[in-house]
Amino acid sequence: MASGLAALLDDVAAIAKLAAASLDDVTAAASKAGSKAVGVVVDDAAVTPGYAMGFTPDRELPIVWKIAKGSLRNKFLFLLPGALLLSAFAPWAVTPILMLGGAYLCFEATEKIIEAVSKSSGHAQATPETSELALSSSEMEAQKVSGAIRTDLILSGEIMAIALATVADRPFAIQAGALVVVSVLITFGVYGVVGLIVKMDDIGVHLAKGSSAVAQQFGRALVKSMPHLMKALSVIGTAAMLWVGGGIIVHGLEHFGLDTVPHFIESLSHAAGAAPAFGAVASWLTFATGSAVVGFIIGAVLVAILHVVTKGKH
Repeated sequence: MASGLAALLDDVAAIAKLAAASLDDVTAAASKAGSKAVGVVVDDAAVTPGYAMGFTPDRELPIVWKIAKGSLRNKFLFLLPGALLLSAFAPWAVTPILMLGGAYLCFEATEKIIEAVSKSSGHAQATPETSELALSSSEMEAQKVSGAIRTDLILSGEIMAIALATVADRPFAIQAGALVVVSVLITFGVYGVVGLIVKMDDIGVHLAKGSSAVAQQFGRALVKSMPHLMKALSVIGTAAMLWVGGGIIVHGLEHFGLDTVPHFIESLSHAAGAAPAFGAVASWLTFATGSAVVGFIIGAVLVAILHVVTKGKH
């Protein structure tokens, strides 16, 4: 009996070691996958705060929570099962899907740039703002949340596809575990940061009313900096859309043997990386800029096509 118990304990220990090794594999795979998707994560964190701004302070965090729940639904009901099905039955489709998503990001970013240029030159049509004024606050909230969740679906799809491509050579169970970990950590990480951003002005007001002179000065500075921070986030989000979307397309072209543009950008990046100081930063900036240029060209073509199609319908 003692020997039977010892054998059972040995089996339990072996299972525990196997589970620990599997957990380590999942953690390592999730870490690798998450690091590859960091560009899209930055994009997501920069784009989302705009959807929660313009409402009363008591509605800001509930709106962020609604978007976060929608993001989790996107990932676990649609994207995670879809990614695993692709991995099992059509791994060849991952790169084309990534490129389609990248093209969408390029289109969104280029459209924002064109709208910004049009507004600054006085040619903008103020129809979105006037139509929004006709909506009640609850309708406006529902519209903003719906728009944010749709945008999140695209960005989360890119994150999941990038993560899947990173762990495509691992066993199916490791892929599933890594995608689950990436989904949860990225969602709570992104929307935790978004919640902090949208409440920074309230935190600043609270500090400004405190008894400490240092806290009061910091609070007032925080409140004054918020409009500039939101503008900066808008610029960062647009830039991230371009270089992430363009970078995905550049890598996709290389995957399909269309090497001219990828090799040109990579050669520029390697040349910049040879600089004695800040070589790695210069190399990354060069590749990101080249990818953004590719993204802008593709986005401009898509915007032009949409404009022609829309004009033709009228």
